Amino acid sequence: MLFGPAVQIAYVVDDPEAAAHAWARNFGAGPFFLNRHIPVTDVVHRGVPSVFDHTSAYGWWGSIMVELFCQHNDDPTAVRERFAPGTGGLHHMACIVPSLDRALGVAAQMNLEVAQTAKAGTTTFVFVDDVAGHGHYWELYESNPGLLGFYAMVRAAHDGWDGHDPVRDITRR
Repeated sequence: MLFGPAVQIAYVVDDPEAAAHAWARNFGAGPFFLNRHIPVTDVVHRGVPSVFDHTSAYGWWGSIMVELFCQHNDDPTAVRERFAPGTGGLHHMACIVPSLDRALGVAAQMNLEVAQTAKAGTTTFVFVDDVAGHGHYWELYESNPGLLGFYAMVRAAHDGWDGHDPVRDITRR
């Protein structure tokens, strides 16, 4: 495997909250945890500093996390280079890697370019451009307790979930 098993599939959507309700209704995914205007720092897109203001809804579906997200600003990012406002689709598959440096070395050997790097809290995440080969980016991040705890929380909420309260706003928690 290139980076290991995918742990998340992510779609750019117009409205993450509405999309999460639709995914819960149509696919049984969820519940979704909505986080508005997620604080992101140290954004670098194609070697140039940028800003990435986005909202995401995270839910569980089968054996994988689903992220439904939108970008609010028009700064250059790995979202805007592929999706104009009002458009959307599959953006990335995410992998938790043991070493970000090693994973980026593998990407370089495969001639895959880093489209964007950024930090959310203590988690660095990198979008590796594989659009030409597989139609999406890879989001890579190293395992850390906060990240693993978030994945565990979303999955645990899905286990035994009865379909009620499909979207939960965690922005202010």
